[in-house]
Order: sequence, then C-alpha cells, then structure tokens
Amino acid sequence: MNKSKLKNLMDNFCCSNCKSDFEEESLTIVREEAGLIVVQISCQNCGKSFGIALLGVSELDIKEPVPFEMEDCPDKISCDDVIDAHNFIKNLDENWQKYLPK
Repeated sequence: MNKSKLKNLMDNFCCSNCKSDFEEESLTIVREEAGLIVVQISCQNCGKSFGIALLGVSELDIKEPVPFEMEDCPDKISCDDVIDAHNFIKNLDENWQKYLPK
C-alpha cells in the first residue's frame, strides 16, 4: 500500500501538540504484511512522536474522505444544548449507570 493512501486515513487528524495537520511524511512504514501495516507516526512540524500503529487493511481501495459540513446535520446543537449536557454530566453520581439503556 502506498503512503498517499495511508495519508488519506489521517486527513481528519492533527498533532495534539501543535495542531498541525499530519502530512504524508508523518507516516513511516515500518513493516508490511498481508492485511497488516505497521507505521510510525510523528508530526513533521514539531517533531512529536505518536509511536507505532498497527493498521489492519484489506485490499479495498481507500477513498478520499468526504468533507463534513455542519449544513449536512438536520438538527444543529445549540449553546444551550451543550450547557444542559455539561450540567447533566457534571451532576452524575455513583448511580450513573441507571441512565444506560438496558
């Protein structure tokens, strides 16, 4: 598998240290076997290493990601919704599991 296809998998990720997008050069293929690729991931901007990742891959073609637009969401989340969710989570006690569906 070539690195540009692997890069497509990383298109929605950025460095947690400097917030730079990962580049094709951020991925170094360490080992390749049938259905498995071992890659080392590091930020090309600040140099932070993210270690080794094991990727199970098939022969299916990895396609370009479809851009996500907020307009695609039928119900937008308001600021009040976020505050309500925050307060609900903040006030959970040791019996929080009662809110999980059975």
